[in-house]
Amino acid sequence: MIGFQSGINVFALGGLGEVGKNTYVIESEKSMILLDAGVRFPEANLPGVDYVIPDYSYLKENRSKIKALFITHGHEDHIGGIPFLIRSVYIPVIYAPRLAAALIRHKLEDARIKDPVKIVEYDSDSVVKIGDDFVVSFFRVTHSIPDSFGICVDTKEGRILDTGDFKIDLTPVGPNFELAKLSRLGSEGVDLLLADSTNAELPGYTPSETNVRMDVEEIFEKAPGRIIVSTFSSNINRIQQVVEVAVEHNRKICIVGRSMETVVGIARDYGYIKIPDSSIVKDDQLKNYRNSEICILCTGSQGEKMAALSRIANGDHKTIHIIPGDTIIFSSNPIPGNGAMVDKLVNLLVKEGADVKQNGIAFSLHSSGHPSQQELRLMLRLAQPHYFMPAHGEYRMLKIHGQIALQVGLPKDHIFICDNGDMLQLKNHVVIRTTNHVPAEDVYIDGNDLDGLSSSVINDREQLKNDGMVAVLLTIDSKRNKVIVPASVYSRGFNAGKDTHVIRHAQIHAQEAIDSLMGCGRVSFAELKSTIRETVSQYIYRRTERNPMIIPIIMDVGERA
Repeated sequence: MIGFQSGINVFALGGLGEVGKNTYVIESEKSMILLDAGVRFPEANLPGVDYVIPDYSYLKENRSKIKALFITHGHEDHIGGIPFLIRSVYIPVIYAPRLAAALIRHKLEDARIKDPVKIVEYDSDSVVKIGDDFVVSFFRVTHSIPDSFGICVDTKEGRILDTGDFKIDLTPVGPNFELAKLSRLGSEGVDLLLADSTNAELPGYTPSETNVRMDVEEIFEKAPGRIIVSTFSSNINRIQQVVEVAVEHNRKICIVGRSMETVVGIARDYGYIKIPDSSIVKDDQLKNYRNSEICILCTGSQGEKMAALSRIANGDHKTIHIIPGDTIIFSSNPIPGNGAMVDKLVNLLVKEGADVKQNGIAFSLHSSGHPSQQELRLMLRLAQPHYFMPAHGEYRMLKIHGQIALQVGLPKDHIFICDNGDMLQLKNHVVIRTTNHVPAEDVYIDGNDLDGLSSSVINDREQLKNDGMVAVLLTIDSKRNKVIVPASVYSRGFNAGKDTHVIRHAQIHAQEAIDSLMGCGRVSFAELKSTIRETVSQYIYRRTERNPMIIPIIMDVGERA
C-alpha cells in the first residue's frame, strides 16, 4: 500500500497510452474523487474478451476515502466501467450531466445492479463541495454527444482542470462551448490541465459537425432506393442530423440494433433527438412502403460481426436484407484496428448490389468529436495552465500534445507525459512527478465476471487461436505402475490431421517417453503430464515450428480397484 504524502495526488487508472478506459483520480489525505469510469473495447488479439477495465485494487485499498464519481459525458469510454466499478467499491454518489445520467441508469438496470446508486444531475451552473478538500464546477464543451462538460476541481493546493472529450466547434449542433467561462477559469489561474489528446496528430481544426449535413442531404436527394445509415449509437448529434434530413425527404425511419434502439429511445425521451412518431416504423412494417420512402438507421459502422449492418449484409437479420440499389452511408471512420473488418463488410455490401458511401474526398460523412492541433493550442491559450498532463490518448498522441504545449510557451519541465498509474503531486500551486506508482494494469472481462481474466488465460487463448491444440490420451493403472491403453494423440486447429506423419510420430515419441519414465519406478501424475508436454511439444516444434497447446489426459483404472 502506498503511503500518502501531503498535497494532492493526481493519477490515471486508464486513459493514458490508450484510447478508452478513461478513469482519473484526484486524492487528498482524507478524500478521493474519480473523474469518469470508462471501458476499452478489446483488440482482435484478445479472443473472448468483452471489455477491458482498469485495475481497481488501489481504490479497494482506499475505499473509505472515495467521496464521489464525476462524469464528463455519456460515451462508453467514460461511463462503460461504472457497473464493474460499483460492484468493486462503494461509490457514495455519481454526478453526471442529464443525458449521461439517463444512460448510466439504463446501464445499471441492464447490468441488474440491485443496490441503489445515488445519481445527481449537474449542469454548467452547478457547484459541488466535497468536504473541505474539493470544490467542483463545470463548463460546457462541444463534442459528438450532447451534455458534454469539462470539470474544474479547486483544492487548497491549487486548481485542476480536466477538459473531458471536446472539440471547439463554433457552429455546433446544440449549445455552444462555454469559451468565456473557460477563459475566466484560466485568468483566475489553472495549476494543472488534463486535456484530450485523441486527435493531436492532426493539423488544423476538426471540421464542424454541421458540415456533415450538406453531403448527407446530397446523398438523400439522389438515392433511388432505400438508404441505410450506420454510425455509432452514442453519436447523438449525428443521428439528429440524419433523422432531420430523412424527415425532410419524406422517408420513414427504422431504427435497428439493440444499442441504437436504446440510446435513441433515451435521447428522444429527454428531447435530444426529435423524430415525429409518424416518421418511425418497425422493421416488419418496411414492406408496406416503397424503397424510396425508407431510411434505416443502424449500428455496425465498425464492421462488428454481430452488429445490425453485418447481420443485414450476411442475410442473418430476420426481416431486413440487402436489396440491389440500396445506398449505404458509413457515417464514421474506422477505429484503429477495425479497418480490415470494415473493408470486408463494404466488399460484401457491394457484392450484394449496394452503393456504399464512406467518409473521404467525395463525401464528408463524418466529423470527429475531438480537437485537432489548432484547437489544442487554443485550449492551452485559454486555460493558461502552469503545468500540463496530456490525457485521453495513445502514447504518441500524448507526446505530440506535449510538444504543442512546448510550442505555446510551457516550460519542458512543466509538461508530464505519464503512463497509467504514474502519480503527480500538486502542492502549493507546484506540480511534481512522484516516485509512487499505483497498480494500473488492464483487467480483461469475460461476460460479467468481475475477477477478470489473468494474462495466462489470454495467452492460452492466443495460443489456441494461432497454433491449435494437441491432446494426448493415456490409460494407466497407478497401483501396478502400468500402462493399460497406450498413448493416442488427437489434434484440433493444428495443421496436422489424425493420420499424418507428424501426429503418428508424436504418438510414438510420447509412448517411448512414458515407458522410459514408468520403467524407473512409480511416478506422479504431475511427472507424467510434464514429460508428455515436453516430449510432444519439442518434437512438434522441431518438425513444424508450431507451438500448439499440449493437453495430457490421463485416466487411472487403478483408482477403481
